[in-house]
Amino acid sequence: MTYRREFVDSYVPNESWLMSQALAQELYLSGRLREQLPAGTYARKVLEPLRIDLSWSSSCLEGNRYDLKATEELFARGTAGSDADTVMLLNHKAAIEYLVDAVPLQGLSTPLIRNLHAVLMQDLLAGTDALGVIRKKVLNISDTAYVPTQVPAILQEMLDAIVDKVRHIKNPVEAAFFLWVNLAYLQPFDDGNKRISRLAANIPLMLYNCPPLSFLDVDQQSYARAMLGVYEFRDVALAVDLFAWTYRRSLKKYGATMASVGVPNPLRLRYRQGLTAAIGLVVRDRKSAQAAVDALGLTEDQAPGFRAMLLDELKKLEVFNCARYGLTLLAVQAWIDANRPH
Repeated sequence: MTYRREFVDSYVPNESWLMSQALAQELYLSGRLREQLPAGTYARKVLEPLRIDLSWSSSCLEGNRYDLKATEELFARGTAGSDADTVMLLNHKAAIEYLVDAVPLQGLSTPLIRNLHAVLMQDLLAGTDALGVIRKKVLNISDTAYVPTQVPAILQEMLDAIVDKVRHIKNPVEAAFFLWVNLAYLQPFDDGNKRISRLAANIPLMLYNCPPLSFLDVDQQSYARAMLGVYEFRDVALAVDLFAWTYRRSLKKYGATMASVGVPNPLRLRYRQGLTAAIGLVVRDRKSAQAAVDALGLTEDQAPGFRAMLLDELKKLEVFNCARYGLTLLAVQAWIDANRPH
């Protein structure tokens, strides 16, 4: 079986559906944030469990020997190791953090997918010349009769076509499924294509503030059967079943996480106006954090915890979340370019 480009070419966004429209709509409405918040807000709020869950589950599907507890301990240490399993997990963590930072600013694009590959596969390929580079060598996939296309020009053309179609799909769950299936089917890179497809599936979900997809508890055999259906028959039935099953688990887990952090912090509410004023003084007027605190009379004696909260907010301030403080994108970008003086 060879690659059939009509699997992508015949798909018309919002008219064609790989999963049923009813299922895609049900999953979309089940967990999305109702508020109009910046893209990536949901993923950022559940980042801590997400990077552990997705890094571990995706790596397990590649035969990684770490268990969940060992993965948590590795991430807590933050140290690199010399074995491939350790590097694979740390690369997943870095790639997820890259997506959370980059997707709200860049959206979905071919360069973003290629950079994702570079982050995810660093130090796992024979050299650095294949990182983010469209495949030029023959690729054979074990345990299947499927042979991907070996023509670099077609790989580049189809990757661009996949990205373009995903960008026009209005339902983010269908978009996530389409991207996951088609990146794995195309195999555009020398290695790591299934890993790329799993992480990239989260991009449409991030853009629409839907719960992320972490492939929790998916076993290797079920995953392989789902992929074989796509590879050899372009039949997505098993892939739809697997996707819906694991995404419902993600909805349940991250929904509970969001519920636990959804109660407003009374201290933040108390200092809300003060934070807006202080951050404005730091970013627009280039005052130090301490000078801003003194100018507003919010010293530790008068406003316990305010200075620590201010410093924490300044670390998190980006161009995509600055509007809540009444700041312009240009002012914040200039402050960031100046190395965040405070």
